[in-house]
This record gives sequence, C-alpha cells and structure tokens, in this order.
Amino acid sequence: MQTILIALAAYLLGSISFAVLVSRLMNLPDPHSYGSHNPGATNVLRTGNKLAAALTLIGDAAKGALAVGLTVLYTGESAAAGFEAPLAGAMAFLGHLYPAFHGFKGGKGVATAAGVLTSLSLYLGLGALATFGIIVFFFRMISLASIISAVFAVFWAWLLFGPAPITPVVGAISLLLIWRHRENIVRLVRGTEPRLGEKKTS
Repeated sequence: MQTILIALAAYLLGSISFAVLVSRLMNLPDPHSYGSHNPGATNVLRTGNKLAAALTLIGDAAKGALAVGLTVLYTGESAAAGFEAPLAGAMAFLGHLYPAFHGFKGGKGVATAAGVLTSLSLYLGLGALATFGIIVFFFRMISLASIISAVFAVFWAWLLFGPAPITPVVGAISLLLIWRHRENIVRLVRGTEPRLGEKKTS
C-alpha cells in the first residue's frame, strides 16, 4: 500500500504544470495555444519572457527532485539503491508528460527528468547534464541534446549502479522522453529540425 500511495502522490506532484501556472500568474498565453503546444520552458520562452521560461524550468526540475527527495525522507531508503525513490521519480516524470490536472496534455519532460536524475544521484545528473551541454554546444539543437542525453543516462546509470532498480527506471524514463520527441526525430532525419535561434519549419 505504501508503494502505491508514494507512486500516486509523485504522479500528482508531477502533474502540476509550471508552464501553465507561471503563464497564468504573469498574464501570458496558455502554452498549449502557441508554438509547439507543449507546456514547457522552451515553449514559454517563445513569448519572449525569459523570466517566465526560467521559472518554468526551475519549477519543472524541482518537482522531479522533490518527488525523489520526499520519498527518501519518508522511507529512509537510499535514492540510488532502493526502489521506491526511483519509482517516485518515474511517476513524477509520467505526471509531467500526462498531467491529470491539465487534460493529460503535458510537456516533453526534459527539465523534470533532469531533476529526477540529479536527486537520485548527483553524479548521474551531472553526467546527463554534461552530455546535454556538449551536444547543445556543438549542434545547437535542444531536441538532439535531449535525445542523446536520454540514451547516455542509461549508460551512466549502468556504469554507476549496475543492475540496481535505479537503472531500469532510468531506462523507462529515457524511453518515454525519446518517445515524446518522436516528431523532433522525424525532423532531424529530414534535416528540418531548427537550431537555437531559428524558427521551426512547418
């Protein structure tokens, strides 16, 4: 029963969309109504409001980290070696993708995944973020960096923890994140995916 309650609470926490909340508080359009229609920091940035985008990014990352951190405090188990903390992180991530409070129309989960991974293991989070930063620096593509970071996150998890429960959970998060970027993958293959500073082609 405890595991079910933790999973449910983490999902509901992840279902809080900071893109929607921040946009409402700052009198910005609903992020579902413009751009990529994804409620995330990248789309909020399309309004030109950098503060709103930053607050969205921080909020989405924080809810993932909070789901893991609160579970660790409640259960007393290790975030990396236990099962319920990784599960809470995965459920918070799932809540961001398919939020119960917003018609199950969520974002792509990059910031929330980063918060989850970093809270599970600082080294795991830093490894994923370093991979992301390197790809962005050389290719100037957020989507490509997100996809490659998701793949490498599984590698870092296996390298750090082997077959511990955290590794398959990170694998599940990575697969979902890649699935949410399927339209970006099509554009990457076609060579039409925009780089930073460019507008997305139709």
